[in-house]
Amino acid sequence: MAKNRIFNKADLPLEVAILLIAGLMMLITGILLFPVSTGALPYYENGLYGLLLFIFALQIVTLGKTPFGDMSRSMPLIIIGVLIAAMGIVTCFIPDLLSQVPRILLFICFAPGGFLLLLQMFLSQKKLRTWIKYGGIFKHLIVGCGAVYVLSIIIGLLILIHNLLSIALTAVVGLIFGIAIIYLALVLRKIYLTYPEAENTNPGTVELSTDKMLLLITGVFMLLLGILLIPVNLGQLPFSGSAQLGLLMVIFSIQMLASGSTPIGPFPRSWLMIIFGLLFAALGIISSIIPGILVKPLTILFGVLNILGGCITLVKTLLPRLKKPRKSDGQVTPILQKLFVTQFIMGFLSILFGSSMLVSHLLPGLVVGVVLFANGCVLLYLMSNLLTLDKMISQKAEMSDASS
Repeated sequence: MAKNRIFNKADLPLEVAILLIAGLMMLITGILLFPVSTGALPYYENGLYGLLLFIFALQIVTLGKTPFGDMSRSMPLIIIGVLIAAMGIVTCFIPDLLSQVPRILLFICFAPGGFLLLLQMFLSQKKLRTWIKYGGIFKHLIVGCGAVYVLSIIIGLLILIHNLLSIALTAVVGLIFGIAIIYLALVLRKIYLTYPEAENTNPGTVELSTDKMLLLITGVFMLLLGILLIPVNLGQLPFSGSAQLGLLMVIFSIQMLASGSTPIGPFPRSWLMIIFGLLFAALGIISSIIPGILVKPLTILFGVLNILGGCITLVKTLLPRLKKPRKSDGQVTPILQKLFVTQFIMGFLSILFGSSMLVSHLLPGLVVGVVLFANGCVLLYLMSNLLTLDKMISQKAEMSDASS
């Protein structure tokens, strides 16, 4: 019975999935800081800062949840979220390029942000007073939110003032913070299952689904990675390959948790997929924080996944073309043609990138940068085409409803 349950559809809201990854991040960081404090392991602070900024950006872009409270997803908010994601990506990849900017930004997100959220919880009519009145699971929500907000303030101070606590005590705070976030995530999941109307599903003024938002973030990731690899290969910038692999693993894990999408194609969003997603996230977090520890196995994993994913994409793209073409609306044909070309190029670039990871010096570093930049451009172009196709389908549905 338990075996069959892991193949069931996972009822895990996106907000809960992101919180689970954030909690896992703090939990793993807390655990790893103990051997770091004794000198047993190296530590890459920028990797952690970049991941934290990326998670904040993800909440802003996909949910409209900012460090200072909920907002309607508008175009300016999406742009701010993408810029924060870009800052997180650069912070991960290039050590100390942005100097103190990531630390200051994280302090603002955690400390003043946590204080404002705590204040909102006490003062808002819809929060603390209503939760006390409802009782039951909402009592756990009060504890979870209160703990996360207070610990956010402490974490913000620890990020700003390095020597505020010893590394061992900082590890303890990180562990407690991670447990608090996971506890809050599980409480929210239960509330959203019991009261579905409590989940914030308001898309705001920007009509972008979660999968397209993630496509946008992945496209930005590839673009930045491709651009940064050019000065890196010219010896003008340092580079953390371990954090690059780690952040890519976290992006994959978010896609798996959000929609069941994997590098080799979409799968049902089952509990098994959630487990794999959390495993990917854990490996990515470790690789980002502890330099060099997982570079070889993750490089092989990415190489194999990219080659498999590229081959599967090419097969899925080319097979329908080999069959007898069906008659279709002339208006749809051009956009479908663009999608075909886009997916074909994506499959080819994926195989090329995967091969370069498995075979050292197969491609010069500058060429790899160009391949990744092209991959990012193609992903953004694919998102644009999918949005156009969605509009055409909705317009056709409206016309058919009007005629009937």
